[in-house]
Amino acid sequence: MVKIGFIKLGNLGMSQVIDLVQDEIAAREGISVRVFGTGPKMGKDEAASTAELKAWGADFYVMISPNASAPGPTAAREIYKDVPCIVISDGPAKKEDREALKEAGFGYIIMTVDPLIGAKTEFLDAVEMASFNSDAMKVLSTCGVVRLIQEELDKVASMVDEGKELELPNIVAKPDKCIERAGFNNPYAKAKALASLHMADMVAKINFPACFMLKEIEQVTLTAAAGHEMMRAAAQLAIEAREIEKANDSVFRQPHSKKGKLMTKTSLYEKPQQ
Repeated sequence: MVKIGFIKLGNLGMSQVIDLVQDEIAAREGISVRVFGTGPKMGKDEAASTAELKAWGADFYVMISPNASAPGPTAAREIYKDVPCIVISDGPAKKEDREALKEAGFGYIIMTVDPLIGAKTEFLDAVEMASFNSDAMKVLSTCGVVRLIQEELDKVASMVDEGKELELPNIVAKPDKCIERAGFNNPYAKAKALASLHMADMVAKINFPACFMLKEIEQVTLTAAAGHEMMRAAAQLAIEAREIEKANDSVFRQPHSKKGKLMTKTSLYEKPQQ
């Protein structure tokens, strides 16, 4: 039995499904998952509370949060530095910070395409938050990010199952890397999806000043709204890309077998094959 512990500090778009991607229909045998979430907050107090999950004794842990260099995620890593742990985040952006993670024994998947939300009271309410995250999830799922993470976690789970020494991933998931995991057959669909990823990557650059730099209400709200409109447009491109694949009956699917092996199919009426 492979035991995987997921620690959710705060929220990214990928946080919505990170603990589900290895067992999408809840039928996989030989895998057990537990999740410790701290809701929207990710401070040092929340980080300290995640120690409860460590007592479960997972074979490896996955820690997902915005900005892994922030005080809360940094404090949480102190708790998990002596066990296999993969950090999934939208930062750190600097290479030396990522190297420090690797030297400390952590794996990492840094998703530049998981966008920063326009988190300002003057603009964001619960409905806008949910709408933004649903748009982000459309891009992450269709354009290769979900599959990249699913495949990388599956690799580590297989190492546990086979009794091998764990090799944790060290990946910067930029648009060009993500699109190659998406499995598009039609080049126009792939181009739309790549454009969608680049737009999602740009959303954080738009929303950052709205969240942390701008002060005037008109500047804050206009900038955050622009970032959210770009996220919506990126989601629409992702939808269009998948619709092209559906029209060609060439949607690449990669379900898990009950034993955890990845199967593949493209035609809708085709049976998945290992």
